[in-house]
Amino acid sequence: MLQGMKRKLSRRQFLVTAAPLMVATAPLAGLAVAGAASADDSRPGSHSGGDMDGMEMTTGAGAGTKPSAYPGHASMIGPSVPSPAGPHEFDALLYPPASLPHQPGRVREYDIVATDRDIEVVNGVTFAAWTYNGTVPGPIIRATEDDLLRVKFHNAGSHPHTIHFHGIHPANMDGVFEIVDPGGSLTYEFPAKPYGMHLYHCHAAPLKKHIHKGLYGAFIIDPPTPRPPARELVMVMHGYDTDGDGANNIYAVNGPAFLYAKHPINVRRGELVRIYLANLTEFDLINSFHLHGEMFRYYPTGTGSAYEYTDTVMLCQGQRGILEIEFSNTGLFMFHAHVTEFTELGWMGYFNVSE
Repeated sequence: MLQGMKRKLSRRQFLVTAAPLMVATAPLAGLAVAGAASADDSRPGSHSGGDMDGMEMTTGAGAGTKPSAYPGHASMIGPSVPSPAGPHEFDALLYPPASLPHQPGRVREYDIVATDRDIEVVNGVTFAAWTYNGTVPGPIIRATEDDLLRVKFHNAGSHPHTIHFHGIHPANMDGVFEIVDPGGSLTYEFPAKPYGMHLYHCHAAPLKKHIHKGLYGAFIIDPPTPRPPARELVMVMHGYDTDGDGANNIYAVNGPAFLYAKHPINVRRGELVRIYLANLTEFDLINSFHLHGEMFRYYPTGTGSAYEYTDTVMLCQGQRGILEIEFSNTGLFMFHAHVTEFTELGWMGYFNVSE
């Protein structure tokens, strides 16, 4: 339905175009799903297939039909979703590298290249992005507290860029005055601290443009005493202004709009699911995460043990934290922004919870 759209798409145009796909019919709540994740699907990358092949509704009005036939609460699911992403295309932005045990002085190296790249953010709509390693958001950087973090940065883009890391580091590693011109390089090196969920982004002027264009990513520092084992996920909330009016008209997590509505995330009932959540949405004061049918523990910034038990968190730009969930029931459970317009403009998805 969204094929053939012009490259520049206003917020109002997108809502009008997408509205027919979002008409609520039979609700998904309470519908069991056959063909859900098996024991072998505990590995990273175990999304449902691109067309949710093998999944059928087994109860209710939709028995025997594909779940894609059921737009739900302000939502869509399955192949009708106007997301250009393949089923595993953005797994590297969802599943973080494995944590490593505490070993002070160990060197953790990453190579980051800034490039200009047109990316498809919803079917038929492209965005002229500035990227770290070709994606928006950029790659996940992970270290353990007291590791020596070494990030080799090369600017292959058309504008001056930097990398600014949240956390603790020397002044000359801050990414404010150390501007890297096109064709230039700089190595950032500092001990990783403190443990928690952090982020990184470009700090060249004009700052709002460099962030909005896509130069940001997740930065995880693990504590010296490991967190309990869990299914770990990263979600970076962000938006796209495709018509250049200084307001987002498409919203997303980890890349294109509607990614996890087209490809729900498989988890198991009762397992510990840990989400590293960050908000890097430019132009809007807040973004949010709301989970249906379950509550979670929210640890602000992930730097301590205090948590709030809730199903919704609101974050301003740059805020982040860690969510921990154990699902009590099986089935499809929606998650989305509780700024409801963001939901309709692309920031929505599902967990497919199986035994």
